[in-house]
Amino acid sequence: MTVHTDMTPAASPRLLALDLARTLALVGMVVFHFTFDLVLFGYIPADTVFQPFWYYFARMVAGSFLFLSGVSLWLAHGQGIRWRAFGWRFAKLAAAAALVSGASFWLVPGGPILFGILHSIAVSSLIALACLRLPWAVTLALALGIFALGWAGRSPEFDSLWLIWLGLAENRPIMGDYVPLIPWLAPCLAGLALAKAAGMERWKGRPPTRLMSTVTFPGRHSLLIYLIHQPLLFGLFNAWLWSSQP
Repeated sequence: MTVHTDMTPAASPRLLALDLARTLALVGMVVFHFTFDLVLFGYIPADTVFQPFWYYFARMVAGSFLFLSGVSLWLAHGQGIRWRAFGWRFAKLAAAAALVSGASFWLVPGGPILFGILHSIAVSSLIALACLRLPWAVTLALALGIFALGWAGRSPEFDSLWLIWLGLAENRPIMGDYVPLIPWLAPCLAGLALAKAAGMERWKGRPPTRLMSTVTFPGRHSLLIYLIHQPLLFGLFNAWLWSSQP
């Protein structure tokens, strides 16, 4: 396995399609959370987000983020692991996940976030890194196996709070966001497998037009958008309530 040092050339230019896909995933996330906030502030029925459409919509959005993280891992490190870049990205994800967990004890309706989407992406990226040199078919088989395991029987032996991140618990505390490793590692590994199979490390990025640069801006700053969008939405809803009072 090739290891990139500080003197190694940087990764290939960004792929607009990947940034656009991230932007679309972010739009889906904001749409779902806006709907959730409409429920929270009493504008629509309380069971709205538990209806089949919104239930599967939320999971499709979460899966797309994890799938794209697997694709991104191959694009960034498929030709050799750039340890400093990986470490910096992982540190940012871990810090953001810790921030979300800490803030959720006071600010998130539905309970603290002990293992949400950021936690899942961070841990999945570590595991996917260990699979980087496996054949793509083996990586895809692992993804399918982990997805199937998520539908298998669960056990109270995994009910401990320290094991809740695995996703095999029979019972779990109520959380505002819960994206356990099983089965959510599966889309990350599937994205890695697809990127390997398609040889995406050889795809060439193109300089974006001004329009595309604007459209894909959220996708290039997805972590920042994730962290600030709910506080902004909460602020807007509270401002609306304040302004509508007599």
